Amino acid sequence: MSGYGKWVAGRTTKWITLLIWIVLVGVLTALWPSVNSQVLNNAQNLPETSQSVRAAVIAEQEFPSGSGVPALLVWHREGGLSEEDLVHIIAVYGKLEQQPLPHQNYVPPLGQLPPQALQASLSEDRSTLVTPVLFDKTADSDQLGEAITEMKSIISTETGSDPAAAKVDSSDLSMRVSGPVGISIDATGLFKDADVSLLIATVVLVLVFLLLIYRSPILALIPLVAVGFAYGVTSPLLGLMAREGWITVDSQAVSIMTVLLFGAGTDYCLFLISRFRQMLKVEENKGRALLSAITHSSGAIAMSGFTVVLALFALLLAKYGAYHRFAVPFSVSILIMGIASLTLVPALLAIFGRTSFFPFVPRTPQMEEERAKAKGKPAPKPKTRKKGIGGLVVSRPWTIVAVTIIGLGILASFSSGIKFTYDILSSFPEDMESREGFDLIGTQFSPGELAPAKLIIDTQGKVSGEDFKAVLGGISYISTVSDPQQGAVNKDIVGFDIEFKSNPYSLEAMSHIPALQETAEQALVESGLDHAEDSVWISGQTATQYDTKELGERDTDLIIPVVIGMITLLLLIYLRSVTATVYLVATVILSFFSALGLGWIIIHYVLGADAIQGSIPLYSFVFLVALGEDYNIFMISNIWKKRKRMPLKQAIAEGVNETGSVITSAGLILAGTFAVLASLPIQVLVQFGIITAIGVLLDTFIVRPFLVPAITVLFGRLAFWPGKHQELEKPLPAGADEHY
Repeated sequence: MSGYGKWVAGRTTKWITLLIWIVLVGVLTALWPSVNSQVLNNAQNLPETSQSVRAAVIAEQEFPSGSGVPALLVWHREGGLSEEDLVHIIAVYGKLEQQPLPHQNYVPPLGQLPPQALQASLSEDRSTLVTPVLFDKTADSDQLGEAITEMKSIISTETGSDPAAAKVDSSDLSMRVSGPVGISIDATGLFKDADVSLLIATVVLVLVFLLLIYRSPILALIPLVAVGFAYGVTSPLLGLMAREGWITVDSQAVSIMTVLLFGAGTDYCLFLISRFRQMLKVEENKGRALLSAITHSSGAIAMSGFTVVLALFALLLAKYGAYHRFAVPFSVSILIMGIASLTLVPALLAIFGRTSFFPFVPRTPQMEEERAKAKGKPAPKPKTRKKGIGGLVVSRPWTIVAVTIIGLGILASFSSGIKFTYDILSSFPEDMESREGFDLIGTQFSPGELAPAKLIIDTQGKVSGEDFKAVLGGISYISTVSDPQQGAVNKDIVGFDIEFKSNPYSLEAMSHIPALQETAEQALVESGLDHAEDSVWISGQTATQYDTKELGERDTDLIIPVVIGMITLLLLIYLRSVTATVYLVATVILSFFSALGLGWIIIHYVLGADAIQGSIPLYSFVFLVALGEDYNIFMISNIWKKRKRMPLKQAIAEGVNETGSVITSAGLILAGTFAVLASLPIQVLVQFGIITAIGVLLDTFIVRPFLVPAITVLFGRLAFWPGKHQELEKPLPAGADEHY
């Protein structure tokens, strides 16, 4: 490691290292596209083998007029829609028929109807009307957004007002775009609007934390510069991979990747900076101090980064597209950030030297004495070392283990009561257009009208469509069943548009999908078919959400054990101790469930949410277990080195105290960056940010300083099993280990 340090931070090589990074960022930025320019927000999340995807393919083939993605236009006026309003709506649809919007797939022939014909479709109080416009499935959210903007312009010209801007509770005519198209546009818009504000908030927060902790403007900028260079390499690299079709990136992945870079990247920088600061207090030559800091911290930094990279790469095992798409951007960004922490940051510290910490420059006692003498002041008295948290842990390990495990266990018990949702609308602000439209539909009509399911049956000529309609009409959870539609290619195939009584995005509606399929298959069997398993298909948003839930649970059940296994193996190789590996992994898992429990208490009982998004446990687990082990690795590696030169209890006490300030600083910054997500108007990111920030804080203030070292004290020599530990009986004098 000393040789590597000279290569990246030597007298001449420090400038070469900086130049390489500058050239690398400049060349890659010039040659390859940025990752933001390659974002694709309508990428398919479900594999082709999913039931709802296969059903959608059949629906497009057999029922092409209804195979597009629907935008539901929700027209509303308090007190009732007037005949003039209906005339305007008919005129709008006439124009859409004559001059279709970009990517428009189909519109019903409302433009050919008299106003009286629409009155039958009004809500009971005659205040609301829902009309569809279908778009191509190949259109992405940006293209759909442009088409909807053009449509709103047509509506504004026709009505002489702006229904899209009118409030729904006013007496003016209002129009809201809801349904799958409206939801897709709003979801993409939320993330686009969040990108800039998220970046600014993250940078400001990290800068403020660094200034408060180190009170040095230069030192506060060094980690930010390193993160900036790492992003400058990561963005074009991922942009190239996306352009070539090797990966797919979406706005959500890019947003969280930015937070991860600043949070985890700053942590790695602080691990090296803190060690450099310590060495400058005992070593007069800044070059030797930096080489010593690199020697002692680079292994832990590399191991920490490698742990996170592998844990995030495990998401490649996911079949659900959103999980799978996170793997490469997150892993590559952390990998490059780790390289920057081990090369660029040492080079910058070598360039600035002690000035990095200005105005509170660390000096050796001899340097302080000479400085005081030059100013005619008395020499500063050497600071006495306090026992600190390390002394408390060594003196009362049983009490600490009992209290922390009981406390974390109580919090973890609340995680068993968590309720999950896959309703994307619940993530939107209440004044978001698609949510306002859905609320109107739910109030004035059946909520199932927002996203009807398509039931497709291959009758093989054994049963008529009308008979099937009678069967479906008798099902308690179905609100409306359309007349049977005959397949365009296979005349034995019939289709039904089905509206559920409950919210089509709710768990209740999703639970009806297997029951509906079973009912249809049973009716086919009773009509004389021997095998009906591959003769019934259900498409639509509810079916898609059901498959999403099933696939997400499959991915969670697979990835969590894989991540635990990989981290366990890495720790075993690094520490060469089965005992320590087991309790390090166990404490982080306990911390994760405690974070889930406390997060649920805040999200449910304080913020009033009925459920959390179903994807959050997997995301939070991968981040918390990987990042939580970072702090354990940094502290344990310090203890492991010290125990070779002093008694174990002294090594634990000094290891905890030495790493305490840097891990606390790093934990606060990492938790803060994730907490920034909670400031966004997107509930899934709010919930993810809260739970992840809580987990980081639990690791920082409970697991790392108290629980892990206390367990190490209790195990004693067994903590190194099957490795050997030669116990030193006589403690070293305070500070005798500083030069090691």
